[in-house]
Amino acid sequence: MLNQLQTELAERARAGLKRKRRLLQSPQAAHLQMDGQSLLSFASNDYLGLANHPALIQALQNAAAEAGVGAGASHLINGHHQLHQAAEQALAHFVGLPAGLLFTTGYMANMGVIDALMGRDDAIFADKLNHASLNDAALLSRATLHRYRHQDLAQLEKLLRESSARRKLVVVDAVFSMDGNVAPVPELLALCEQYDAWLMLDDAHGFGVLGRHGSGILSHFNVQSPRIIYMATLGKAAGVAGAFVAGDETIIEYLVQSAKTYIYTTASPPALSAALIAAVDVMKTDLARHQHLANLIQIFKSELQLKTWQLMPSITAIQPVVIGSNEQVLALSEYLLTRGIFVPAIRPPTVPKDTARLRISLSAGHSEADVRLLIKALQEAEKALVA
Repeated sequence: MLNQLQTELAERARAGLKRKRRLLQSPQAAHLQMDGQSLLSFASNDYLGLANHPALIQALQNAAAEAGVGAGASHLINGHHQLHQAAEQALAHFVGLPAGLLFTTGYMANMGVIDALMGRDDAIFADKLNHASLNDAALLSRATLHRYRHQDLAQLEKLLRESSARRKLVVVDAVFSMDGNVAPVPELLALCEQYDAWLMLDDAHGFGVLGRHGSGILSHFNVQSPRIIYMATLGKAAGVAGAFVAGDETIIEYLVQSAKTYIYTTASPPALSAALIAAVDVMKTDLARHQHLANLIQIFKSELQLKTWQLMPSITAIQPVVIGSNEQVLALSEYLLTRGIFVPAIRPPTVPKDTARLRISLSAGHSEADVRLLIKALQEAEKALVA
């Protein structure tokens, strides 16, 4: 087996698909130390610049002093701390839903929800560009999986209409992590209402960015429904770690009793929940942070001028630039590193073949000068690297 694995790794390297871990030597920030270099980073999902915010750090430190470090047990034994409970209530209230439930990661949240609610007699309808966790969860549930073309509502409607499944669940990224485009939530909800289906939204990249005070995709579209199951991760715009699911109280209580990735794992450290509560408070009160991020997005979209490479349409902090080949995008990423700028090269299978890209992540931690420096570097790189 080792020989086979070595061969596969060598093939991956030859195809320009081998990845490596970079060593961060500073707090996560727009300006950081990585691999011994001082870099301007456009790689992090820390969209609001909260990962090193003093209020979150203080909340974490205070809570660790009072509640200790580890939870020590699963939530259903004696690991469910009052800080967990307070964070669940704060997060659910923030997104305008009746109840919430913390999970250790977004991957575990998606696996837990879908496996708990769906089974062999059920059907799941998934956008083809959904996150891997949603696809894996669908397979684990043993429900019939229907994947429809990206944002093709006509195909989705046909699949829903033809299904005779006991339960139907439409699952979709609210913001697609490699494209930055937004799911048509009102139209999806209308189809779910018409065909008696549930709608699960993975708002990992919308929470903290879209909607009033960053409260997410539901606020962005001003939609509410008991049919919605909402999931958001807490290690991106919220700046901490974990994930939460919110929805109808019956759904949440059922997950407490049935979601394996919730039941059979040790609860997260209680101090993290204190930091999450602080993050929600910052989102609600520091409105200038949201406005600054919106301004940076507008500057980048309006001022970047490219002739060959393609900036994808996105209203979010994710601004992908499609380059094409794996070799070209790696060369571009390395070119930017020589200029002191880090932007990750995204390649298949994360994105479709021949659509390798830079995934540029803007943050409220960036300045306007930072963004304009990136724009200048990209435009000069295109001249230097494109034959």
